Amino acid sequence: LSYLLVLYKQISSPEIHVYLKRPTFFSGPFTDVVTTNLKLRNPSDRKVCFKVKTTAPRRYCVRPNSGIIDPGSSVIVSVMLQPFDYDPNEKSKHKFMVQTTYAPPNITDMEAVWKEAKPDELMDSKLRCVFEMPNENDKLVSKELETVIH
Repeated sequence: LSYLLVLYKQISSPEIHVYLKRPTFFSGPFTDVVTTNLKLRNPSDRKVCFKVKTTAPRRYCVRPNSGIIDPGSSVIVSVMLQPFDYDPNEKSKHKFMVQTTYAPPNITDMEAVWKEAKPDELMDSKLRCVFEMPNENDKLVSKELETVIH
C-alpha cells in the first residue's frame, strides 16, 4: 500500500508529489544512526534547485541538503537521525521541508537563488517525522520516500 501526498502551489513553480511507501519515517532502535533516503526526481525540462530544512537541525544530518537537479534526473538525499533515548510517550514534532524553485540560467550562487526568489516561485513540501519501534520479528529496513518534482 502506498500513500500519496500531492502539494500544489502555482503553475509557475515546481509541483511536488510525495510518495510514501509507509507512513513511518524512522524505525528504531535509536541507539545508532538511523538513515532514511528521499528520492527527488525532476521530470520537467528545466533545472530545479532544492534545499531541505528541518525543525530539529541538531538531531539530523542531511546530505546533500541542497543542490540542483537536471531535467529528467534524480537525486538521493540521505536523512540521518542521530542516536537518542527513545520515549514512546513523547510525540515527535520534528518536520522536514523540501523547498524547490526553478534554477535561473547560468546559476553560480546558490545562496543568491534563495534570497532573490519570490514567494510565488517557491514550492514547499512538508514531511512530519514518525518514530516507530519495530516488533521483534520485524527486520530493520531503510524506508524510502520518493518526492517527484515537476
